[in-house]
Amino acid sequence: MTGSAEQRVRDLTCWRGAVTLTPLKGGLSNASFVVSDAGGKYVARVGEDFPCHHVFRDREARASRAAHEAGLSPEVIHAEQGLMVVRFIEARTCSEADVRSNLERSAELLKTCHREMKRRITGPASVFWVFHVLRDYAHTLKEGSHSRAADIPRWMAQVDFLEEAQVPLPVIFGHHDLLPGNFMDDGKRLWLIDWEYGGFGTAMFDLANISANNSFSPEDERRLLTLYFGKAPDEATQRAFDAMKTASTLREATWAMVSELHLNAPGVDYVAHANEYLGRYERALKTFEERYGKS
Repeated sequence: MTGSAEQRVRDLTCWRGAVTLTPLKGGLSNASFVVSDAGGKYVARVGEDFPCHHVFRDREARASRAAHEAGLSPEVIHAEQGLMVVRFIEARTCSEADVRSNLERSAELLKTCHREMKRRITGPASVFWVFHVLRDYAHTLKEGSHSRAADIPRWMAQVDFLEEAQVPLPVIFGHHDLLPGNFMDDGKRLWLIDWEYGGFGTAMFDLANISANNSFSPEDERRLLTLYFGKAPDEATQRAFDAMKTASTLREATWAMVSELHLNAPGVDYVAHANEYLGRYERALKTFEERYGKS
């Protein structure tokens, strides 16, 4: 995909003068390039719709524009089907340790996202409810005869159990893909990029997702919830968070399994990614069951 993607970026008419492209590594499902022309420096990302992941690029572009208006993300310079160009920012991609060490700024970033994005997003509403995503992934894995298909009934029973632990919360517009690589630090502030999974849901998934994807400690988690809600979590909120965190790790694992069947990003080891997050899922589930009982 990289060769054809590079040519597609070169052929865009938005460039001024000579163009230089440098491939960016690290994406799990897209081809990205740093582009320089006479007008400045940009990041171009090429990626088609992925219905298997509920990803549609026109909705991602609208979310990205709203995120820029909300002060969360860089400016969108150009967008067309399967291709988006954003302004380059001089910033470092975060690691898990970076996200953990910036817990207060990360919590504030989520609060801004959840407060401002719903006021700025346009077009058809995207919805993200992780329990629906997991059930749909289960159908996809069964239809594709995935090697882990025998585990699906057990996972789905656990999904029902984890969903029942959720508590009512206001509907917000969330990011839903808070891997460390989607945070950037320019030395003054954090940026949040890549809105493929942006949609309406509740704050609990983003809170649980940032913890699950960045190896937060129990102390980190309690501090995050206290910063976000303005008070220490009660027992029901803590239980809902722990359940959502468990579901988040299973979602990341099954995302990789579905990607193994349907995507082909160069250099990405979907099997290893799935195994990493299955390990996180089993540990999170064990902790949840020890704390709250089994389904």
